[in-house]
Amino acid sequence: MRRSLNIGLLALFAAGSLAVAGPVLAQGRPGGGDDQRRQEEDAARKKKRDQEWNQPAAPLPQLRNAGPCPYVKVLYDAGRFVEFKDGKESASTVGWTGEIQGVSAGCQYKDAEPIKVQVELLFSMGRGPAAVGQSKTYRYWVAVTQRNQSVMAKEYFDLPVTFAAGEDRVFVRDTVANITIPRANIDTSGANFEVLIGFEVTPEMAAFNRDGKRFRVNAGAAPTAPAGAPTNP
Repeated sequence: MRRSLNIGLLALFAAGSLAVAGPVLAQGRPGGGDDQRRQEEDAARKKKRDQEWNQPAAPLPQLRNAGPCPYVKVLYDAGRFVEFKDGKESASTVGWTGEIQGVSAGCQYKDAEPIKVQVELLFSMGRGPAAVGQSKTYRYWVAVTQRNQSVMAKEYFDLPVTFAAGEDRVFVRDTVANITIPRANIDTSGANFEVLIGFEVTPEMAAFNRDGKRFRVNAGAAPTAPAGAPTNP
């Protein structure tokens, strides 16, 4: 599934909510304000020239970024989703499970434009012995933060999954495109931001993940003897 997302950071920026973040995010260069103004004027002239010459816009993946991309990672405490019937942690009480198994991301920005990030996710969803029904709607979130600081914006997504009869594991891909992050000025690098991803989990689930616990799909099942192996009478 492909999703288009603008998580509202531009509106926050326009309203001045991020005004205090400007000095923190800006990466200064020698020359002070005059040098910055010249860079912005050069960028504006280049943009106007391209428009006048009707230059076709290059596909985003081919754009040369003005700097590094934001860091994109899965929050450890929310990287897995494990339900237990009646809150009892055992292989027989496992209900619905999920894990973010893969994340790939790219970004594009140039001149003074906002940063646009696209994230592709690979989920592994499971149906345990205590699960009821064949379908489950999982919920996950994507958040943008100032690196190692506060959350700037966060949005939730529903991911419905249906298991075929007898199936206990499903792999699902999902794409979140057009995550738009404003920049305080032309010198603001993508390295000032993080994109965090995780399931919506309960405090108990987060503690389970934090402790590094996990159950295999076949946990508690009797091992199957290989073909041709001798058996006890």
